[in-house]
Amino acid sequence: APEQAARMKKLQEQEKRQKVEFRKRMEQEVSQFIQATGEPRRRFQPMNKIERSILHDVAEVAGLTSFSFGDDEDSRYVMVFKKEFAPSDEELDAYRRGEEWDPARAEERRRLRELAAQQEEAELECSPAPPGPPNDYKDKYRHLIGSDAAKAAARTMEANKAYGCVPVANKRDTRSIEEAMNEIRAKKRLRQAEDE
Repeated sequence: APEQAARMKKLQEQEKRQKVEFRKRMEQEVSQFIQATGEPRRRFQPMNKIERSILHDVAEVAGLTSFSFGDDEDSRYVMVFKKEFAPSDEELDAYRRGEEWDPARAEERRRLRELAAQQEEAELECSPAPPGPPNDYKDKYRHLIGSDAAKAAARTMEANKAYGCVPVANKRDTRSIEEAMNEIRAKKRLRQAEDE
């Protein structure tokens, strides 16, 4: 048991050293990426979950935007973007689908979507109006309610301050709670006596 504990401790220290070395290497690569002026994004090799989290942390500290892409745990990779070249939603969707981002193709898709929307709008304008009543129902009753009856009612309407308060005279049961409970107990005792 002591040997196994020593081996475990040694393995943990070795893993910790590897993580520190990996972080230093990623910090160097990220700083090189920041200094490269013509590179708006950089794709890193596939990594495991811990390495990806370290790279995301390094990118965040450096003020960059980072995303992970890929389906399998073994093939997931990280892409780092400079803030001024942050990816659009369409670009992110392309990477998630496993495609390379092509701005010309994305512009073509956007243009096609706009054309489809315009055609749909034109079809709606050309189509007949949906079936409905030929006139407003209020016209039928205008002689009864008038044209501005609702506006006048809204102006004169006031909240009833006594809403929910019922006068004692209007209550059906005028007994107090104690009297009602005593009556219920008496009926219960009478039933029990009859059952016995």
